[in-house]
Amino acid sequence: MAMAMALPRGFEFTETMAGTYHLSGQPSEQRRFSFTVTAHAEDLVRHLRDGMARLTGTLEMEGFADEVPLEGTIEIQPLTKKIIRYEFAFVGNDGEPYRFAGQKDIQYRHLMTSWTTLPGSVYDGRGEEIARARTRFDAKNDLMPWLASFRLVGRPA
Repeated sequence: MAMAMALPRGFEFTETMAGTYHLSGQPSEQRRFSFTVTAHAEDLVRHLRDGMARLTGTLEMEGFADEVPLEGTIEIQPLTKKIIRYEFAFVGNDGEPYRFAGQKDIQYRHLMTSWTTLPGSVYDGRGEEIARARTRFDAKNDLMPWLASFRLVGRPA
């Protein structure tokens, strides 16, 4: 008896964004800020409706959160809402919880810049903004690895 192949149900990809951040009130003291995430959508049909995928990965926020794990979501809606929104939680070097929220506002007149630039903020456990970050996707060096990272994921057995 031949085994039936599992049909793809969802997808995943890996992305790296890198740039700088500064603590609130200290804009001249720029430090490294980068993250590498894997976005995973369990169900392609649901993703096409709501644009949501789960994020897991690591964050390097120099001197603040050094190579810490992160978890969150990404909302990918470049056509309907003209946004790609990243939100993830992590624990800083001080053991306290923090949250990053950033959004790419897609502008078709500035397609390359708006698809590759991610401004965002870091919030403490009380919801107070404690830092601002600006990251970029390095299309020249990271586009091919990003494209190669796309995978269809099958239905659970």
